[in-house]
Amino acid sequence: MDRLEPAADPPAVVDGSASGPGRARGEGRGEGLITGPRRAQLIRGARVALGRPLTAEELSSLERYLALIATWSRVHRLTGSTEPGWLIEHVILDSLLFARALGRVPETLLDIGPGAGAPGLPLKIVWRGLSLTAIEARRRRASFLTTAVRELGLSGVTVLNCRAEALVDELGGRYDAVVFRAVGPLERVVPLAVRFARPGGVVIGGGPPIPRLAPLGRWVEVPSLGPGRTRRFLRVDVPG
Repeated sequence: MDRLEPAADPPAVVDGSASGPGRARGEGRGEGLITGPRRAQLIRGARVALGRPLTAEELSSLERYLALIATWSRVHRLTGSTEPGWLIEHVILDSLLFARALGRVPETLLDIGPGAGAPGLPLKIVWRGLSLTAIEARRRRASFLTTAVRELGLSGVTVLNCRAEALVDELGGRYDAVVFRAVGPLERVVPLAVRFARPGGVVIGGGPPIPRLAPLGRWVEVPSLGPGRTRRFLRVDVPG
């Protein structure tokens, strides 16, 4: 469990170009993984997902985060691929689409089983005031998350290396929003996630391409990252 001091957050935004003023401060600290068209892919996709441009600091942090994933993946397999375009789409941009499904910025967010950090860490990078708790049962992934939080200078983040079921009594009913992606059968994960949400809170789960019967909530679709594309989420609004 780590709580760390925040990095400075300059207000400059990036313009989507592959070079020049749009490039974020901090290159040379690992961001070289994302260059040229891939940087433009990240900038354009984030604008679609968030409805606003990334700041230079946000872009720099996202690039450093991806570089950390790539570095750790040389020894430990954290993600399905380390190809930059795949990481941008499936780790960063898919995480930012949770912002659309949530509809508002929560004060407190719980991410159950984030693995390499999705969706919680990308959301924290663009919502600096967010208080984030990540519960990750796998030791190496929890170690990566703790390292990423430290290296990115993120404050207000708690990483817990534990099974979520073991923390319900301690943390149940605390969070404005609870999120998860592909952490187990919906009939097990959804009721568990709901127990962590406060009255009036919301649970958002990343859905499969074909919706399955869920024990609670409803399937919702949000505009995705291409013409006519949508992303499906399971949403549970917890009674107040």
